[in-house]
Amino acid sequence: MTIQVSPVKETTKVTAASQRAAYWATLLELAQASASPVKGLETLREGAIAPSQSQSFPTTRNEEWRFTDLSALLDVALSQPDSTVAPSAADLDAYALPEAAGSRVVFVNGQFSAALSDRTAIPQSVFVGALSDAPDALVAQIGQISGAEEEFTALNSAGFQDAVLIHLPKNAVVDAPIHLLFVTVGDRPSLVQPRCLLVAEPNSAVTLVEEYVSLGTTPHLTNAVTEFILAENAQVKHTRIQGDTTTAFHIGKTAISQERTSRYVGLTVDYGSQVSRHNLHVHQVGEQTETVLNGLAYLRGEQTSDTHSAIALTQPHAQTRQLHKTIIDDRAHAIFNGKVFVPQAAQMTDAGQLNRNLLLSPKARVDTKPQLEIVADNVKCTHGAAIGQLEADEVFYLQSRGIDSDSARKLLIYAFAYEILDDLPVPSLKQRLLNQLQIAR
Repeated sequence: MTIQVSPVKETTKVTAASQRAAYWATLLELAQASASPVKGLETLREGAIAPSQSQSFPTTRNEEWRFTDLSALLDVALSQPDSTVAPSAADLDAYALPEAAGSRVVFVNGQFSAALSDRTAIPQSVFVGALSDAPDALVAQIGQISGAEEEFTALNSAGFQDAVLIHLPKNAVVDAPIHLLFVTVGDRPSLVQPRCLLVAEPNSAVTLVEEYVSLGTTPHLTNAVTEFILAENAQVKHTRIQGDTTTAFHIGKTAISQERTSRYVGLTVDYGSQVSRHNLHVHQVGEQTETVLNGLAYLRGEQTSDTHSAIALTQPHAQTRQLHKTIIDDRAHAIFNGKVFVPQAAQMTDAGQLNRNLLLSPKARVDTKPQLEIVADNVKCTHGAAIGQLEADEVFYLQSRGIDSDSARKLLIYAFAYEILDDLPVPSLKQRLLNQLQIAR
C-alpha cells in the first residue's frame, strides 16, 4: 500500500486552512499505514488518533508556533519510508563512538537494523532492543508520560514504525554509553517516526547518546519521541544530537518523569535540518529531584531551530538548571521558549534558567522568551536572556597577540560553545562536535 502526501497549492476554490487540514489528515493516514503491528499498542494508538484527527497543521497563528513557520513542508510530497535501502557499515564509520563499541543500536528509516547494531557489551540484565522483542510490561509503558496530546507527539503515537526500548533493573549501572543512531537514507521524501523509551528502576544509572543523521540530501520529515521514566535515585545522562540534512524537517519530543532523588542531565546539540523543533517536557513528581538541561544550536544559511521547554516542579526541595545557547549566522533564525512552573507544593525549590545568543550576521534573528510561573513563596528562582555579537575589543585583543582576525573570531565562537560541549560525557563525540564547529566558518 502506497500513500503519498501531495504538495499543497493555493487555489481559488479551496482555502489555505482546508488545504492544511487535508495535508495533516493525509499525514495521519500515512502514519497509520506505517504503524508497527506489535500487539499491546491498541489503546495508545486509539487514544492518539482522536486528538490527531481534531488537530490541523500548525501555523504561526498558533501561539506555540508563532515564530516557527512550517509552511515549506507543505511543498514536500511525503511518502512511506523505503524499507529496501540501507547504508553499509562503512557509511556509518563517521558516527562511530569508540566508548560505545558493543553498545550501539541503529535504526534505518525508522526500523531497527540488527545487521548494523552491536549490543555485545550491554549487560545481560539490561534490556535494549526493538519493539518486537520487548517484554509486554515494558511495551505497556510507552506513552504514559503527560504531554501526549501535542499534535506531533500524537501523530507519532498513532503510527510509529518501530521503537527502541531500554530497561534498567534495580541497582543496574551501565558503564559504557549506549549509542542510539537513527539514520535516514534514500531518495524518497518520507515521514520517519522514531520512538524511544527508557525505564530506569531505583538506583540504576546509564549514559545515553541519541543521534539523528541523514545520508544524502533528500528532504524528509523526522518526527521523533523519546520518553524517560526515572524511579527513585535513578541517574541518567542523556545527549541528543540533531544532525539531519539541511533540506529536512525535524520535530522532536523529549519527555522526562522523575521520582524522588532522581537525577537527569540532558544536553542537546542542533546543527542540522532546514526547520527543527524540540519540545522538552520535564515532570518532577518526587521530592529532591535534580534536572540539568544544557543546549547548543549552531545555525547557518536560512535554518530555523526552535526549542520549547517546560519544567514542572511539583514537590519540595527540587533543583533545576537550564542553559541554552545559540550561534546564529547568515539569515538563520533561533527560537527559545522556556517555562518553569513552581506550584504551592514546590517549596524550597531552586530553579535557574538562562538563554544566551550569539549573532554572527546582521540578518541573523532570535526570538527568546524565558518564563517563570511561581506560586510557592519559599523558593529561589532566576531566569534571563542575552543577545549579542562578537565584541570588537575581544577580537582586537586576540589580534594584538598575533592571531589573525578570522582565527580570532573562530576562537571566540569556539569558547562560546565550549561551555556547553565541555559537559558532554562522551569524549570522542565531544571532540567530533568541537572539530565540526571549528571548521564550520
